[in-house]
Amino acid sequence: MSTIFIGKDTDGKAQQLRLEKANRHGMVAGATGTGKTVTLQILSEGFAKAGVPVFAADVKGDLSGISQSGSADHKLHDKLISRAEKIDLKNYEYMALPTVFWDLHGEKGHPIRTTITEMGPMLLSRLMDLTDTQEGIMNIAFDVAEDNDWPLIDLKDLKATLNFIAENRDVLMMEYGNITSQSVAAIIRSLLVLDREGADEFFGEPAVKLSDLMRKTEDGMGFVNILAADKLINTPKLYSTFLLWLMSELFEELPEVGDPDKPIMAFFFDEAHLVFDESPKALVDKITQVARLIRSKGVSVWFVTQNPADIPDDVLGQIGNRIQHALRGFTPKEQKAIKASASAFRPNPAFKTVDVITELGVGEALVSVLDEKGRPQVVGQTLIRPPASRLGPANKKERELVMGDSPVKGLYDEMVDRKSAYEILQKKREEIRKAQQKAAEKEVREKTRKKTTTRRSTSRRKSSVRKGMESGARQIAYEFGKKIGGVTGGRILRGILGGMMRR
Repeated sequence: MSTIFIGKDTDGKAQQLRLEKANRHGMVAGATGTGKTVTLQILSEGFAKAGVPVFAADVKGDLSGISQSGSADHKLHDKLISRAEKIDLKNYEYMALPTVFWDLHGEKGHPIRTTITEMGPMLLSRLMDLTDTQEGIMNIAFDVAEDNDWPLIDLKDLKATLNFIAENRDVLMMEYGNITSQSVAAIIRSLLVLDREGADEFFGEPAVKLSDLMRKTEDGMGFVNILAADKLINTPKLYSTFLLWLMSELFEELPEVGDPDKPIMAFFFDEAHLVFDESPKALVDKITQVARLIRSKGVSVWFVTQNPADIPDDVLGQIGNRIQHALRGFTPKEQKAIKASASAFRPNPAFKTVDVITELGVGEALVSVLDEKGRPQVVGQTLIRPPASRLGPANKKERELVMGDSPVKGLYDEMVDRKSAYEILQKKREEIRKAQQKAAEKEVREKTRKKTTTRRSTSRRKSSVRKGMESGARQIAYEFGKKIGGVTGGRILRGILGGMMRR
């Protein structure tokens, strides 16, 4: 039986997570400072040692210490050794875990990116908090891009496509439905906000491959993928949308495996309340659906949050393994949440769960995991085992050394900007501009030609009249010359009439 040792409870029972039941998902909850991060750390270690790749967000930076071995020089060394002895943890020794650092901003880890197309219109609409009408137009933009083979890679591609459908809405509405320039303008304004929040660094290529998040070492250990989220957490919508996107990608791309002996991957959703705060029901339903179905893909999803009440009941209903650190109950609302949390555990006759929740010390938790038949075990007041890796963050130099030896070094560090919707539409605009310029020049030439033709026709008419007048003048001169005296009279009259004709 493959298990992860969590700790030992006051009944003397070892609390162990069965790997074949880990895909029934889990929850780590508790107030700030009660030990949630250490619990997340020891679970990540357990999965990695069992050959299960891990992905976890590091909100405070402390989880980065998993990349470094614990040390006898650490200030808590004696306490860690004492805890190991107290819970009968045999062969406790320090070790570093194979780690890959990631960062959406590319500062504390390898850049992690996806494309606009892979994110999809629904998650983008959630990210930008669009109305139903605006979400409809977002779907139209994706459809138009797909129908015309315009790759949507980054924000400028999406903006160019939205501008195109706004400029051509009279034609496109006949095929795709109503498009209003006001709604398109509102979406573009939301894109500008995303740009300022740093989303332009997230959308691009090369897009991360799931296979690179599911690597193992040569000796079979799973890599622990740590996402630096200390900066990302300041833009909670981008943070939660990214994690939801990643979980959705896992659901869509992984094959069905049923109930494997151990998970294909373990996924930790830290600060999980950010995903559900002010989320529309449709999105919560999507999360619930993914959480319910992804376990058959062999993915173990763990929600890490301060209070179980932060998670909707439909999602809580999918969670089989629970680790509850201390909760504080100073207000009626908090006291109600404590009672609700206590009622979710299978009672232990040795103590009252509702009382113990508020009395737990740092590094203690109420633990209830599934047994071999998938039933929740009796809750145990448990001392959590000490980690093998370092308690505390890795420093900058240590991060750089880990990244220098990373299996994905050089794969994602440089962004590639290939030909996509923006470039295609820019070329189309230039072709239209040149065509319009040629048409205008042709029109000018045509007008010039017509004016020239008109002047020539007028000139020919004037020439014919002149010739007729000259001919008539000569005849008059001849007749008049004969009357007034021959050649002399004719010369005089021709001189007079010739001067008149020259005027």
